[in-house]
Amino acid sequence: MNPQLIGIEELKGTYPFDIRQSMKAMRLNRFFWQMREAPARTLWLENRTAAYDVASLTAEERALVANTDWIGLIRYGVCFFVLEKFARVVKITNLGMYASMRGETLEAFLKTRRVPEAV
Repeated sequence: MNPQLIGIEELKGTYPFDIRQSMKAMRLNRFFWQMREAPARTLWLENRTAAYDVASLTAEERALVANTDWIGLIRYGVCFFVLEKFARVVKITNLGMYASMRGETLEAFLKTRRVPEAV
């Protein structure tokens, strides 16, 4: 184990992204990274099964994507920065993802932020 991660499991809500996680989620990370390209986005929007097949996603990975299970994807080992690519495809903002990860609506989440216009 990486000595910098000793005790990390004691920090609730912390999901380190290290080489082990990166390798575990490589298919998903590549799948999401490709969403920056129009053909990949079009394929997923028109034929999800074909898009999953091209990426060789497992049944578990397909379910995480199909359910847009943001926190599940993070826990699985997906890099947040590639999730941003996919969020744009499904028309979700970063704030919307954060709210979902907390099990909240965007409106409820914004009320926990110091954003004057959000209250």
